[in-house]
Amino acid sequence: MAGFTDTFGVTHPILLGAFGGLSSVALTAAVSNAGGLGAYGLYGYDGDRIRKTAAELRAATDKPITLNIWLPMGDEAVPTAQHAVFAQALEPFYSAVGVETPARPESYMPSLEEQLDAIWEAAPAALSVVFGVPSPELVAEARGRGIRVIGTATTVAEAVALDEAGVDAIVASGSEAAGHRVSFLKPAEDSLVGTFALVPQVVDAVRAPVIAAGGIADRRGVAAALALGASGVQVGTAFLATRESAANAAHREAIRSTAADESVLTRAMSGRLARGARNRAVRAIEAGGMIAPFPAQNWLTGKFRGPAGQQNLGELQSLWLGQSAPLARGDSANEVFAELAAGLR
Repeated sequence: MAGFTDTFGVTHPILLGAFGGLSSVALTAAVSNAGGLGAYGLYGYDGDRIRKTAAELRAATDKPITLNIWLPMGDEAVPTAQHAVFAQALEPFYSAVGVETPARPESYMPSLEEQLDAIWEAAPAALSVVFGVPSPELVAEARGRGIRVIGTATTVAEAVALDEAGVDAIVASGSEAAGHRVSFLKPAEDSLVGTFALVPQVVDAVRAPVIAAGGIADRRGVAAALALGASGVQVGTAFLATRESAANAAHREAIRSTAADESVLTRAMSGRLARGARNRAVRAIEAGGMIAPFPAQNWLTGKFRGPAGQQNLGELQSLWLGQSAPLARGDSANEVFAELAAGLR
């Protein structure tokens, strides 16, 4: 643990999960100020929005933070004609929140280069990546700027690939975890390894410090992760349930009320496999069988998910949560952090 805390400049090896679309400055700063490594997900952020967010984070904390990005996998293009078909399938949801069916955008996502340019300017303590292995150029640029790089793996083979790329730490994400399964060597459905099985095998296979993720929400999970050889833990759902997060009341209620065996893995909301609550939108989209590939599906559903969130309509949101949701009992980030830190002892 000492090696990890020294490398990343933190007091406790507790990392906040980076929530694409659900990160908040308040929660990121709270975790960093408590002595952990706060994280902020930049999925879909263009350069200007990254710069603005980084400035807000600097104003909220002078402690180390991590910025998180999704690496492109080459599946980002959807022809206009297909877009129209997929959009039409979602028309009932657009009507439900009072928005027009959206036309195809010029681009579903900002370019990686635009995001990285802004991140280099922001100079976070660490850059974490999901859905792939960072290029040698990215690792070299980060290292030259004093920025640590964290990769994320769902299998041992992915962890080895990240280790060979020279990342500074590897998050071993078990299938219990909330949100997207960030597999990149094989389909996510073929990469569902539980945290208890994944972490020790990754520890044995790589040189980089390993961060356990998935199913960890209290001191018992932290102690178990350390016993498996992890150098620290990454926690998402327990922090997502706190008042500092960007989750609305309906989402926090879903976390409190969804049993471990009631969360599901679905491609309905984004086109990529992710774990969350099976609400009305998920059930209807799965039943319709019309799911666009990522990132088109994520963009299309986002056009009703955003207004649904503002209207606190949980049945039309992406209610990401992990199998540890019943253990997410803290109301504040500091309360959750203190509970997790107790497991370090």
